Amino acid sequence: MIVIPAIDLSEGQVVRLKRGDMAQRTVYSDNPVEVAYRWLGNGADIIHVVDLDGAMAGEPRSLDALARISAAVPTPIEFGGGLRSMDHVRAAKAAGAKWIVLGTAALADRELLTAALEMLGDDLVVAIDARDGKVAVEGWQKTSATDAADLAAEMGKLGVRRLLCTDIATDGMLTGPNLDGLRRIAEATTSEVIASGGVSALEDIVALRELEPLGIIAVIAGRALYEGRLDLGEAIAAGRR
Repeated sequence: MIVIPAIDLSEGQVVRLKRGDMAQRTVYSDNPVEVAYRWLGNGADIIHVVDLDGAMAGEPRSLDALARISAAVPTPIEFGGGLRSMDHVRAAKAAGAKWIVLGTAALADRELLTAALEMLGDDLVVAIDARDGKVAVEGWQKTSATDAADLAAEMGKLGVRRLLCTDIATDGMLTGPNLDGLRRIAEATTSEVIASGGVSALEDIVALRELEPLGIIAVIAGRALYEGRLDLGEAIAAGRR
C-alpha cells in the first residue's frame, strides 16, 4: 500500500478543503516547493498535486507551481484539476507531471479520454469522485446520475489502469475513509484503485491495507499530515508492512 501526500493548490498557496468546499479552505503554506521538499524528506515515493482553481475554472491555473515543484524535487508527480483538453494534458506533462488525472472529462468527453489513454497509457489516472455513490463533476460542483461503481467498471473495460477514487463526504473531514464505498468500486473494476478521503490516523492506513487484495494499491493523505495527526514516514512504513 503506497501512501501519497497531497499538495492542493489555490492562488499559489497550499490549502485543504472540507468536502471540496472552497468556502471551507484552510491555508497551510504559501510555498508549495517547500512543502514538496518536506514530503520528499519524509520518504514520499509520489506526490499528488491538485489544481483546485483549475478544477473550478475548467482549465489549469497552477501549471507554474507544478513546474517549480517538478524542477525542485525528483519525486514523480501525479497531477490533476481542470484538465479538459489534450492541450491541457500536454501542458501538464510539459510542466513535469508523470501521471495525469482526468476527472470530469472521463465522464463528459469520451473522445478526450480515448485520446489521452492512447497518448499516456499507464500514465493516465481517471478520477472518480463520489457523492452518495454518484459521480460528481466540474470541481464537485455538480452530481451526475452515473453510479461510481458502474463508471469504474467501464473504465476497466476501456483499459484504464488506475482510478483515483474520492469519497466527497469524508474528504478533509478526518473521519476515516469510506471503506464500504471503496470496496464496492474495487470489486466492480479490473483497474487498480487509489483511495482518497477521510484518512486521519495510522489505523486508517492499516484498514485500507486490508483491502489491497481487491486492487486498492495506494491512499492519498492530506489534512491529517498538515495538522500533525499523521506522520508521513510512519504511514509509509505502515502501508508497506
